[in-house]
Amino acid sequence: MSFDFALSSRRIVLSGLLAACTTLVTVPALAVDATVKVTDDRGVEVQVPAQPKRIASISYFGDDVALALGIKPVASTYMVDGRPPEFLLGLTKDMVQIGQRAKPNLELLSEAKPDLIVAIRRYTVGNAPQLEKIASYVAWNMELLEGSDKEIEALSKILGKPERGIELNKEFRAHLAEIAAKAPKDVHPRYAIMWGGEVPFAFHDENTSASIVNAIGGKNIAGAMTPGGEFGIDLSLETMLERDPEVLFIYDYGPDRPHENNPIWSQLTAVKNNRVFYVGDQWVETNGPIAREIMLREAAHYLYPDVFPKVDVRAEAAKLIPAEVLN
Repeated sequence: MSFDFALSSRRIVLSGLLAACTTLVTVPALAVDATVKVTDDRGVEVQVPAQPKRIASISYFGDDVALALGIKPVASTYMVDGRPPEFLLGLTKDMVQIGQRAKPNLELLSEAKPDLIVAIRRYTVGNAPQLEKIASYVAWNMELLEGSDKEIEALSKILGKPERGIELNKEFRAHLAEIAAKAPKDVHPRYAIMWGGEVPFAFHDENTSASIVNAIGGKNIAGAMTPGGEFGIDLSLETMLERDPEVLFIYDYGPDRPHENNPIWSQLTAVKNNRVFYVGDQWVETNGPIAREIMLREAAHYLYPDVFPKVDVRAEAAKLIPAEVLN
């Protein structure tokens, strides 16, 4: 055997070994990078695609986080048909509309071809098997301020921007502390956050919006949750008159406001002083980074109008949503 032939044979064998090693190294790495595992508020470990491209949101939370990260979802539910939320600059109107958040239309959702469904747990857990057939499905409670940071951080990680999720939480907590420090220390306006109706439904302290108002000095007339109880309570107008709120925040769903027809309504201090505020969807879907930031600024002005400026929701939203998703 000649030297050249032997050397050539060795090169061929060595090249084959290197190719085999490269294959062994790269294939598992690609498999690992293709998916991310996350445990949602159902306690279920879900395997979702890494950096999904087609996001569907059941509730505005998924829209809120994605838009804050510079990503535009393909499909969304709505709170009120034909009324895209101002705090998201109305951008949801350009997404596939998949029904009201409490009753998402699974056929329309499937037609949108999402690769990730981000959902509010209480409205979707019963349909989990059907949702899982459409795409990877994750669900969070989206009820409490203490859960907001966790939810934002988890979804930001799924969407491939974990550092930005952490930054958004730090920025909000810093701004909350800043406003709390500027708020008058000897003034604690009594308030309620409620759905209107014949018997208003008011939210307890643990609710995200109420937690934020409490943190800047408000005193919630609905008080804290009872252990194992619901996150809100029916408050008759007679009970409201006894507790006499100085400020009222009412979720606005249209012109039908039966509470205003009750003769007791006009006796409330908040009504007498024109401190009744019909608030937007950011007060209902508050756990996302855009919603809670705008809601915080609004709450500060409504509680202390002489200290904090009035808020232009769309102008503030434009500062919080990256320009690349506005085109």
